[in-house]
Amino acid sequence: MRKSETQSANAVEKTIAVVLGGLIALGIAVLVLLAAAAAVSAGVLREDTAVQGTAAACIIGCFLGGLITCVKWGNCSLIAGLSAGAACFLLLLAVSLLISDGLELGLHALTELACCLCGGAAAGLLCGRKRHGKKAAVRRKTRA
Repeated sequence: MRKSETQSANAVEKTIAVVLGGLIALGIAVLVLLAAAAAVSAGVLREDTAVQGTAAACIIGCFLGGLITCVKWGNCSLIAGLSAGAACFLLLLAVSLLISDGLELGLHALTELACCLCGGAAAGLLCGRKRHGKKAAVRRKTRA
């Protein structure tokens, strides 16, 4: 296999991982929003907490979707988490375009964008490179 074919196959795998992470993040966010709606209808939460519930759903969903993307990528985990968060936001934006009449990018959309990116970035930071310091220390002892 040539180098260009390997690079293109690697790019396709990473793109599929980002789309998969975004879809999983969207699914988890929808489940968290359904749980929040059930809590509002049961009287556990007030209706005023809709913005906080949406933010929590975006953060939790993008965190878990970002973790899956980071595991599939293996390296550059911060970029992987951020791209999964961006994919989730774009999917949320597409769903809102399908449901509503027009595009309204206001404070709510900005809050969703920030929460999606923060959830993905948190996943990328927590799923970062593992240090192999113990192996290096063992090598030093064997040389001496």
